[in-house]
Amino acid sequence: MPDKLAPFAARYVRTHEAARILGLSPRTLEKYRCHGSGPTFRKLGGRVVYAVDDLEAWADQAACRSTSDPRYVAARAAGHPSR
Repeated sequence: MPDKLAPFAARYVRTHEAARILGLSPRTLEKYRCHGSGPTFRKLGGRVVYAVDDLEAWADQAACRSTSDPRYVAARAAGHPSR
């Protein structure tokens, strides 16, 4: 009998896996979470999890075509509350 929960198994990932997906260190992702500049996360019990769709949406917000793109400045400032 097929596992009915299999399609949902990869829906949420923990910090280390989310960081791997984004190409960041887990510590960087934790800092972004504290500053409020990272991807949307959920706290389920005592665990922080990220929806893969939220990771992709957050990464898409930082998409730029050149360094003169107005979004480039905002993308570079991610994770830096003083900027």
